Amino acid sequence: MDFLVTMDPLLKGGLVALVTIFVLFSGISVANGLIVTSTSFLLLAAPSPNLLSLPEEIFGKLNNPGLLSIPMFIIMGAAVSSTRAGADLYEALDRWLTRVPGGLVVSNIGACSLFAAMSGSSPATCAAIGKMGIPEMRSRGYPDGVAAGSIAAGGTLGILIPPSITMIVYGIATETSIGRLFLAGVFPGLLLVALFMAWSLYSTWRSGQGVALTPKHYTLAEKLEVLPRVLPFILIIIAVLYALYGGVATPSETAAVGALLCLMVAIIIYKMWSARAIWGVLRDSTRESVMIMFIIGAAGLFAFMMSNLFITQAIAEWIGTLEVNRWVLMLAINIFLLIAGFFLPPVAVITMTAPILLPIIETAGFDPIWFAVILTINMEIGLISPPVGLNLYVINGIAPDIPLKTILVGSLPYVACMVLAIVILSIFPEIATWLPDALMGPRIK
Repeated sequence: MDFLVTMDPLLKGGLVALVTIFVLFSGISVANGLIVTSTSFLLLAAPSPNLLSLPEEIFGKLNNPGLLSIPMFIIMGAAVSSTRAGADLYEALDRWLTRVPGGLVVSNIGACSLFAAMSGSSPATCAAIGKMGIPEMRSRGYPDGVAAGSIAAGGTLGILIPPSITMIVYGIATETSIGRLFLAGVFPGLLLVALFMAWSLYSTWRSGQGVALTPKHYTLAEKLEVLPRVLPFILIIIAVLYALYGGVATPSETAAVGALLCLMVAIIIYKMWSARAIWGVLRDSTRESVMIMFIIGAAGLFAFMMSNLFITQAIAEWIGTLEVNRWVLMLAINIFLLIAGFFLPPVAVITMTAPILLPIIETAGFDPIWFAVILTINMEIGLISPPVGLNLYVINGIAPDIPLKTILVGSLPYVACMVLAIVILSIFPEIATWLPDALMGPRIK
């Protein structure tokens, strides 16, 4: 295999990409696929392979105190997802917006955005809001595509609106402040919510659906009675964000307190007293946390392999020699991220690509905080795009009588909204960067 050792690093990088795609398409798990690919290329293409260092690379990537916040935020989201908080949140918004034409779709998106902030999980948001929102919209005459597509898209907000697991992973992968990343996601997240709602209102008005329907009438007492069950969770989110941004505690400490408070609210308000229910929350959280940690460790090994074979350096050097407009470069990066998001989960894409792309975007003069938001929106698009399209399958599991094609078609206008959001953020990057700089001070570049 001497020809692999002496092969040009750029050609070697292309071969690595092809083999990685083939391995991942074989059905093997993402983490195991990355380990197999990395180990094989280090053994066959490295000048002096040292396989004894591989475990150190994997565990070295996991030896980061910042990773402690991931299982804590997952427990926080699992505690919320295991209760009727999503249904109560949806019901509260529906009661307040019942007289707005298309208000039920707006209620769904609003509930998705708030629940996403509480859970930080896109699939959990789809499941929690969709179980109640989809049947209700269909019963009131909304088309299946509108009912399913709006919630599939609204669920993607879970990886952008803080606290966001993907932002934590990006921060660790690129050694960027997690607090700044959380703040950077606030206004872009609100921008996406506004675009989603605007499209929902326009499409409802244009089609006439929802306008002629007889709205339900609620008294003020009925509107207020559901709020006490929802407000505690929202107050916890506000307190968590204040503690994080105000410098009161580290992300890990804040996440731990938030997880404990969410468990207490679930036990006290929603009477989740049984040991079986609590064990279920902890068990599911452990499984998801281990899966994410395994991917992070494997991606660390993959990044080590790319660097050890001089592929990363060669790509960065090659791009640096290209005489192209930096926005053409950013367009190419967006297309690459979009395609990667079609096939891989966000955590895998971020851990694999962020260390490679960071020096490239910095050399081109782009802000890494701003880029984190752009990357995340690309990952959101991947969540509602086949062949992986996790949110599409979650919605299909909730409403199996709605064809997957109908769900996909219903979510396409929201994909256009996300692309529009990327364009707006490219024209006005301050939407993402102003709040972190205003609250945490300008960064030293």
